[in-house]
Parts: sequence; C-alpha cells; structure tokens
Amino acid sequence: MIRKPYALSVGAGMSAKCFVVNTSKSPHAKLKPVPIESVRLEDRFWAPRLNVLREVTIPSQYEMLEKTGRIDNFRIAAGKKEGEFRGLFFNDSDVYKWVEAASYVLAYERDAEVESLVQSVIDEIVAAQDENGYLNTFFILGRKDQRWTNLRDMHELYCAGHLFQAAIAYYRATTRRKLLNAAIRFADHIADVFGQGKRLGTPGHPEIEMALVELYRETGLRKYLELAQFFLDNRGRGLIGGSPYHIDHKPFRELDEITGHAVRAVYLCCGATDIYMETGEEELLKALMRLWRNMTERRMYITGGLGSRHEGEAFGEDYELPNERAYAETCAAVANVMWNWRMLLATADARFADVMELALYNGALSGISLNGKAYFYVNPLADRGRHRRQPWFECACCPPNIARLIASLPGYFYSTSTEGIWVHLYASGTARISFKDNSVLLIQHTDYPWDGRIRIEVNPMKEDEFSIFLRIPGWCEEAFVSVNQRRLDVKARPGTYLEVKGDWHSGDVIELSLSMPIQLMVAHPHVTYNTCRVAIKRGPLVYCVEQVDNPGYDVWDLTISSNVRLKARFRPNMLNGVVVIEGEAFMLDESIWKGHLYLPMDKAELRLKPTRFVAIPYYAWANRKPGPMIVWIRIMDSEIIGRTLGNITLQGGEA
Repeated sequence: MIRKPYALSVGAGMSAKCFVVNTSKSPHAKLKPVPIESVRLEDRFWAPRLNVLREVTIPSQYEMLEKTGRIDNFRIAAGKKEGEFRGLFFNDSDVYKWVEAASYVLAYERDAEVESLVQSVIDEIVAAQDENGYLNTFFILGRKDQRWTNLRDMHELYCAGHLFQAAIAYYRATTRRKLLNAAIRFADHIADVFGQGKRLGTPGHPEIEMALVELYRETGLRKYLELAQFFLDNRGRGLIGGSPYHIDHKPFRELDEITGHAVRAVYLCCGATDIYMETGEEELLKALMRLWRNMTERRMYITGGLGSRHEGEAFGEDYELPNERAYAETCAAVANVMWNWRMLLATADARFADVMELALYNGALSGISLNGKAYFYVNPLADRGRHRRQPWFECACCPPNIARLIASLPGYFYSTSTEGIWVHLYASGTARISFKDNSVLLIQHTDYPWDGRIRIEVNPMKEDEFSIFLRIPGWCEEAFVSVNQRRLDVKARPGTYLEVKGDWHSGDVIELSLSMPIQLMVAHPHVTYNTCRVAIKRGPLVYCVEQVDNPGYDVWDLTISSNVRLKARFRPNMLNGVVVIEGEAFMLDESIWKGHLYLPMDKAELRLKPTRFVAIPYYAWANRKPGPMIVWIRIMDSEIIGRTLGNITLQGGEA
C-alpha cells in the first residue's frame, strides 16, 4: 500500500486533545490524562506495532467489514442499496469499534488513506440514522416494532455505546462533528425512552454506561451521566431475568464476586468506575474494590486473561482456571486493561497499573498476530497445535477491539495530578505534557520490556518545582533511582509509585534501574490444574514453551528442577526480536505408560532424560509452525520424587 503525505490544518480538523478517557474535569479522579497526540513512541516493541496497525490492520479490517456485509447493512438501511441484513444482529458494533481504532490512529499520526476510509464509513453510518435519532441497522431493516423489546439479548444499548465511543474518539482526533452529532441524537432518543418516570430497563450486555459518562464529559450534558446511573441502578431488579450470567442477580453495590459473562462483567465495572469518578459515591468504590480483589486474587489467569469457561464466555468459580480449555477471550483481556486504567485514574494506586500492564503485554497482545492480520478469539494457556489465529470471525468482536486498544496505547503512558507527572508505562519516546502553566518535554530511553534500565530526560519550558512519579512494578524485586547521576537514598518499594520531587531544569536526567529477574511463578494451591507446575515470568512478560523451538520431544513432557538455572538471551531475528529464556530440563519418558491410563504408584517408574529448552513470550506463540504449547511446566525435585514414587531413573545423567 502506497502512503501519501498528509497534513491537516486546524480548520481542516486537526485534533486538539484526543483522550482515551477524559478525567480532566472529573472531581473524584486522582489523575488526569495525557492525550494520545502528545506522546510519540520510538521503541522497538510498541512503535513497530503502531505502524503495522496503521498500515496493515486498519485497512485489512476495513476489507473484512466490507466483505462480510457489515458496512453494506448501513447502506441498505439508508436506502442506498437493496438487500437484507447480513450477519449477527450486533454487527454494527464491529464497525463502530473499527472507527474508534482508526480515529486513535489518526490522532497519533495523520494518514490520508485511513482518513479517507474513516470518512467514507462515517458517511454510511450517519445516512442510516432514523429521523428520531434511532440507529441500529438490524432493527431499522424491517423490525421497527421490535425496538427496545428485548434489552437482555438484542444488544441495542451495547451497539449504541460503541457508537458513542467511536464518535467521541473521531471528534477528539479531528474536531469533525458529523458522527458526534449523530451519536448525540441517538443518545437523546434513548434518554427520551428510558429514565426515571419513563421505561425501566438495563442492558444485557453492558457497554453504554461508560460511553454515556464519556459523552457527558465531552458535552457537559448531565442527563447522559444520569442515564448511565439509571442503567447501573436498574441492575439486580430482575428486569432482564435476574441471572448471575447477566449480573442481574443483585444490585451492583451489593456484589461481592465477579461472575457471569467476563466481558460484560468487566465492561460494567468500567462504567461503574466512570460514574464513581464523577459522583464520588463511596458505595460504588467499595463494590468495585471487592470485585477487583475477587477477580485478581481468585479468577484471573497469570496472563491477565479473564473467563475460564467456554460455556457463556464466563468466569468460573474461585480458582477454576484450566489451561488447555481456558477461554480467556481477547475482548476480556482488553476489558481488563480498560477497567484497570479507570481504577488507576480514580485512585493513583500502582496495583491497578500492574494488572493493566500484565493484561496488555500478555492476555491482550496474544490476541493479534505479529503481522497484524490474524486474531485469537480464545487464548488458552496450553495447546496441542490445533489452535491458530484467524483472519476474522462470524462474531468479530475481538479483532477491532484489540485494534482500538493498541491504537489508543500512547494515551496510557502518562498522567498528571496537582503534584506532578505520573509515568505508568515505559518505552523509548517523547511526551509533551502540559502541567499547570508549564509544558514539560519528557524523553524516555529504554529497551523495555527486555531491559529494566530507563533514562528520562526532563525538559520543562521554564524552571519549575514539581514531582515525577515513577511506577515501580510489583514484579520488580529491587529498584534504584538517580537524578543527574546522584543516587537517591530512598526505598523504592515494588508495586508503588516513587515520588521524585525536584526543582527541574531543562536537561535534568532521571535514571531508573528495575531489576528484571527470571521468576518461577506458582499458583494458589486451590488451582489444582497447576499443582507441581510453574510458569516462567520475566519483567511484565509471561513465557511459554512452544514445540517449534524444542524439537525432539513433546513440550508437554517437559520437566524442570526447582533449582534450574535459567538464562535470558535476546534474539533479534526471532519473532520480530524477543528475549527468550533458556535452561536445562528433563524430558519425561512415557514408555512405561504404554497401554495404561493408570498404574499403582509402586509400579510407576519415572524416567527422565536430560535436555534443554527455550521459552518465548506468551504473546508471540502460534506465529510459526503449529505444534504443542504450554505455559505451566511440570517441576520436580529429585529427593521428593525418590521419597514419593520410590523409582526414578535418570538416563544420561543425574538431577
């Protein structure tokens, strides 16, 4: 695809401030956002992905939207084309998410081709809108009498929420109001139908709650915030059946466990967090904290993936975290990032940034191939080589969702507060941050996530005293900070922000050193799927063992010793450049089990053969030749094996 040079004047629609979530005026948010266009990533991890997203993912997804009839549905609804609705009844939402992703792309880097595609799609969307503001092509096409009759199942409010988010993103990226005006008309129509003294209801698939709050932030019209509160307050009243699956079994403020459809549950928490940041209602925050603790302490995969059950795409019971049959939908990991970002803005608590980073680098990023053209809907933690990414799905919620997350990523790196500037994520690049009556240029130099050394140049427009808050990740065992080559005598605790306060001059330099040891992670004893198994983690990355790197044995038979020596090595020509983990291990000889599924313990001779293994970052698996993959590796201690099994043979060496 040939790229044309492109430039826009402010009059032609150049962005002012494209925030992902705009808490600039939210009275109960601790942190304020930094817009996407203020950040420029120049690293070798995220910057290439943003380029691939713009050059490959956005155009190829547009082609799939056309090929599958999703955009044609708008043309048919507008009377521009003859035909019937194609696909699933909520297919409009895929188009809206794509528009949102493309809008963030434009905020970050102007591109004539992307701009032209987005404008053409917006024209089709707006042309399909009814005179009363209603906009949903499935119901516009011959189902007018069915509108708003089945909020539990038919996703009208869900689709509306995605439209609002797309419209806000496009307006913030370009200052063009066409789609925003259509969104406001639709929101006004919904407000005429639902609310106190009108029709009662709440959506079966949450999404509109956070979208309405963002529309309130953009327009200042409080009725949108009140409508979001209305939908939240109507939950738990049995209006959509009263099932835990739809999170309708209890009022939100009484919930004590996260349950039901994983994406719906976490989107609902996003909306509730947005409402809290505007109202300051303590009961909401208490409920959010209960749900977050239940999720992260009992129901979240080590990758940040959510939802263990294929049935209903749902959360399971506490500690129900199977590996091979894990669902861990890509959309759920994206939702995990979104919710933790909001909780971080609300509280300035580093534990939310830790989970956000975990889900971003692992559970979400695995959802898209390295070439930007194929996607996982489901993200298992073990596989026999049959699970591969696909170019599209009939239910295609995940492809545009991971696209909009990556496109919005520059907006997650920094925040501000009255005290100073907060650094949440690390990558080489620049950020021009407005702070009070000053402007500060931050320049990061780092090879994160491969290396924990970070150098930040601080360049205020004028000399100023303020704080810079550096996130010390929870996985970091030791951190050191220096300013202008002077080591600070402070204790940098993992899982916190370290405040570095100073009278800053242009050219001042902060150096942060984060230890990045290779860690063997164990699961809670009640996660029986991982008994006597470990996962490998280094920095923010979770690792897996893939067959293609380990020929000669089945990686499911891999066994490592508890005192294994592991080494990190950067391989520039592998998987677009990755740090791999290498170490000594044992291969399990299964010949004794031939013809047997079960054996008496005293006859189950264990035979191990020394070998070596290579582990790669989990996000990169399934980009090469198909074969088995596993995250949780068997771990053994020779003395324990000898005491419990009685028979052990080490072929070719000793443990």
